[in-house]
Amino acid sequence: MSHVGVPRGAARKRRSLALFTTGVLTLPVLAGCSSGEKEATTAVVPQDVAPAARTQVADGGTVNWAIDAMPATLNAFQADADSATTRITGALLPTLFPLDAQGRPRLNPDYLESAKVVGQEPRQVVLYRLNQQAVWSDGREIGAPDFVAQWRALSGKDSAFWTARNAGYERIEKIERGADDLEVKVTFAKPYADWRSLFSPLYPKQVTGSPDAFNDGARSALRATAGPFRLRDVDKEKGSVTLARNPRWWGSPAKLDSLVFKAVKPQDRTEALTGGKVDVADIDAATAHRIVQAAGDAGDSGAPPAHGPGSEITPAAALRSWALAHGSDEEAAEEAQSARDEKARAAQAYATEQNDLRGYVLRKSLEPAYTQLALNGETGPLADDRVRRAVARALDRQELVDTVLKPLGLPANPLGSHLALAGQPGYKDSSDALGGQDTKEAQALLADAGWTREGALQKTDGTKAGSEGEKQTDKEKEEKEKEKEEKEGDKKTADEKKAGAKDDGKTDNAARREPANDDGLYIVGDDSKPGAAEGAVTRALATAPAAAAQSAALLRQAGHLGETGTSEDAPARITAQDRQPGGAAGAYAPVGTAAPAQAPDSARGPLGKDGKPLSLRFVLPSGPGSESLRSVGDKIAAMLDTIGIRTEITKVSDESYFRDHVASGDYDLALYSWPATAYPATDDRPIFAKPVPATDGSLLVEQNYTRVGTDHIDQLFDQAAGELDEGSARDLMKKADARIWAAAGSIPLYQRPQLVATDRKLVNVGAFGFGVPHYQDIGFKKPQAAGAPANPRK
Repeated sequence: MSHVGVPRGAARKRRSLALFTTGVLTLPVLAGCSSGEKEATTAVVPQDVAPAARTQVADGGTVNWAIDAMPATLNAFQADADSATTRITGALLPTLFPLDAQGRPRLNPDYLESAKVVGQEPRQVVLYRLNQQAVWSDGREIGAPDFVAQWRALSGKDSAFWTARNAGYERIEKIERGADDLEVKVTFAKPYADWRSLFSPLYPKQVTGSPDAFNDGARSALRATAGPFRLRDVDKEKGSVTLARNPRWWGSPAKLDSLVFKAVKPQDRTEALTGGKVDVADIDAATAHRIVQAAGDAGDSGAPPAHGPGSEITPAAALRSWALAHGSDEEAAEEAQSARDEKARAAQAYATEQNDLRGYVLRKSLEPAYTQLALNGETGPLADDRVRRAVARALDRQELVDTVLKPLGLPANPLGSHLALAGQPGYKDSSDALGGQDTKEAQALLADAGWTREGALQKTDGTKAGSEGEKQTDKEKEEKEKEKEEKEGDKKTADEKKAGAKDDGKTDNAARREPANDDGLYIVGDDSKPGAAEGAVTRALATAPAAAAQSAALLRQAGHLGETGTSEDAPARITAQDRQPGGAAGAYAPVGTAAPAQAPDSARGPLGKDGKPLSLRFVLPSGPGSESLRSVGDKIAAMLDTIGIRTEITKVSDESYFRDHVASGDYDLALYSWPATAYPATDDRPIFAKPVPATDGSLLVEQNYTRVGTDHIDQLFDQAAGELDEGSARDLMKKADARIWAAAGSIPLYQRPQLVATDRKLVNVGAFGFGVPHYQDIGFKKPQAAGAPANPRK
């Protein structure tokens, strides 16, 4: 299951975040050549699609394919195009350079006979020769008029067309017919290395020829298509898009009669699978685990599964439960029997679901997208590149990768590039430009930036550290002084009451009171108490009832609301210290509990500057599909705690995570993903471009949500975009990647897992990895003829 994200597909529109929902799709990869293949030092994780020759695929049938939601539009060049848009249009419209299994774009012979650069001076000229059989579903030939209309709609010269960013089209000077109707000649005003990215998907001129048709007409319908399938129906009430075999398709005919894309939320996928509502679905790790278990249970001869509800009950517990249910205490017996019945029903329902899941198989690979740790360098401690580099050097990336990929049986290798994935042409691990995990180096960087343990112990006026520290006002300071005076008055009153109680001999009330400020109270987890002598024993004076009340109050103040620790009104905030052995900071110890000894490592304990602790706000999504992100986030927080950086984890709803926090810059640390791209000079430039000041004083960040960039990085991207020699362009991108690593605004962690459940009888579909579906080849495998060998060899 992917994280939140919106796929971008082959369209050159503004790249959208892949955060934590399903469906981030691959992008075309830089065209392969002999030199590029030698550069890729790490093998691509293969597809898992149950490949089968077309002769082994039965004709007919319908496949129901789960998508996250109904597509907002069928126009892939609009800003609200999403994963469903990309998936559906891939079966309906021409893609001129689709990806193969190794992630290399290959000329698509269904649409093109050839496409190449035929001139560079004085202008770059690309000549396309079209397949003479290629026609739209209305019978009209695909030709130059379709290319011209799409260029004019996406060039940016006519603001009446509502388009997202479409880099490359603005570089075109003219498009004209070639020697005949099958030739299209494109002349560029400026050299453009990523010309293969253009005109995919290609829309008919009926869609791109006018603003009305482009803006509104293609949102829920397409006047003409040119793929192995055609659009039959869009039913928003049922949440389905139905495609039917295209009778005018000139290539290998589609094996299926129809494809139905059904809107199924990620959290509802297991129910949809067990109910037989879908045949193909991206799933999360928990559902994947259940499918694997179901396959293992198939040989148990009808025995109940040895996992699921009730499997944790030991024989002793079962006997005790039976005894209670049949005991003489009628009330206890009724309660025990009710619990037994409830567990039995849950176990039966689980067993039924497992039996249904046996009809599916898990397909897995690595998704063409990567997860990164983003460090917001606009304000606060992370505006200092030394602090950002210290954060990066504190991370054990291998441990983080193992957390996500090892349990799934997938290769667990930290990603070494921002601009290419392992196995892609031009991939190079440039992480050495920043350096690997090194605690001492991280501590030295922080010390050089002025963050020390002594700085945290200096007298402070109460100002909060981190990105919020600069926001405290004089009024807040006055309120703190007033609060201090009130506490001193309360203490005086308490002391008077204590004296009176002693005179009356009523000591119980005094024993139960909350401790005063000078009672020597020890808070577990606060190991940096100034003035504590080595080996000294500090004892908590609060008794258990008072301790419980104070602990509950502190937890409420920290935002621990509800079972999940999240709330729309007060997001959960958990410091890294709370997750360390020894209990939560702010939990009061029972009377007589000795304080733990100081850690021998002088680096342990919070760092600070001018009395302000070094604390970073770590924003994470709280939704059910984000468990792996939260697990990685917890590990990162613990790693930072070892070098004295405290983290305040804030969990927010999936809906607001990107919009209200990442995009708006309301975070210090965040985890999110980007899809891979075949054309980093074009697609990755806005992600790493240096922010520039706007006229209103704000920053124009494009898609650089870390707000970290340099002029040199921008120059390298610009040079690569105009470099027509592929080897030279890749070298420029490698240099840019090394600079991005050194800036330490984005730390790539791992390539995301791709887990797909498919009907056991389906072939040529599953986890496509870098590749794209060949929709015409997807279908159900023919039944094996009687007497045929079980594993025939070719």
